[in-house]
Amino acid sequence: MGKTELMVPTRYYARLAELLVRDRVDVSALLAGLGLSPQLLTHAQGLVPFSQVDRLLQLLVAGGVRSDLAFDLGKLLSASAHSFVGYGMLNSVNLDQALRFEAQYFRLILPSFQLRYHSGPDFGELTLTPRVAMSHVCLAFHLEAMGMAALREVSDLIGDRRPPCRLQLSIPEPPHQARYREIRDLQCRFGVASAPGVSLRLLGDPRALPLSMADANARSLAEERCRALVQQMADVRELAGWVAMTLREVSEGLPTLSELAGMLNLSPRTLNRYLEREGTTYRELSGRVQHELACERLASGASVTEVAYSLGFSDTSNFARAFRARSGCSPSEYQRQARPGSGPINAAASMLAS
Repeated sequence: MGKTELMVPTRYYARLAELLVRDRVDVSALLAGLGLSPQLLTHAQGLVPFSQVDRLLQLLVAGGVRSDLAFDLGKLLSASAHSFVGYGMLNSVNLDQALRFEAQYFRLILPSFQLRYHSGPDFGELTLTPRVAMSHVCLAFHLEAMGMAALREVSDLIGDRRPPCRLQLSIPEPPHQARYREIRDLQCRFGVASAPGVSLRLLGDPRALPLSMADANARSLAEERCRALVQQMADVRELAGWVAMTLREVSEGLPTLSELAGMLNLSPRTLNRYLEREGTTYRELSGRVQHELACERLASGASVTEVAYSLGFSDTSNFARAFRARSGCSPSEYQRQARPGSGPINAAASMLAS
């Protein structure tokens, strides 16, 4: 039996298509190259394979699309864009209740990511992390877009009463980072967190911020509909791909089995059991990813010592033994033979209209 494809709502990518058209990008040609109908992105309740979204974003980035595209997409995504989930949020009593509702039913918004929310007397924090494996390009694009969308949602729900916020993203600082400094009462940090993700922390009590549209009956109807929709969804997550992606995205060292299991609310033993069902183990995955990262960093010109410590080795001799066991040569020998790789999707350039 073949793998079940993860399907995601098209409504958010339809907004992306709008931005591309404004930038004079030939969207029809891009979609045709992926075997997708241009009409698909215009259907409010349409679904698209997430793997196709990943390919589309890689194609765009390789073709030289502007760096702040995800930033602008996030600014377009209001709470009302989330269908029944957005309806439930807008009819909540206060901001805290609205964000809890969103976290509970986030699978209906974007099943490729998970949203966690917690709050206290003087803060509320949203944290978004990937649920499935995806390319680095796709991950970085979504994290930036979702960070901006979270900020837009809070402003939509409570207007000019938004408290100061702290936005933290695991991605490197983008070329357009100056645009973040233009946002009122926002502290922004890049390249943080021990795992790929984005978090928005509200520096104020979200329970003290009432919503103007609060309606208990309307919210109850929205929740009833959301529950029904969640029951219809299938979880097609493959944990081996997710683990490999998460290991690759952490900049220093590699997360332990316990740390990865904690991200999934699983015990280490349960996570490894799931991985074994998929034909692998944490040890096999971490060893492979560690070696791939070592090869990439050696080929980029980093010293053997720098690579060893960046991957969590306590000394270069242990690193050299582990490297030789997988590649059959020493790190220094590999570095002498290595040539920088190239892999742009050149076809994309012809699809970006000037």
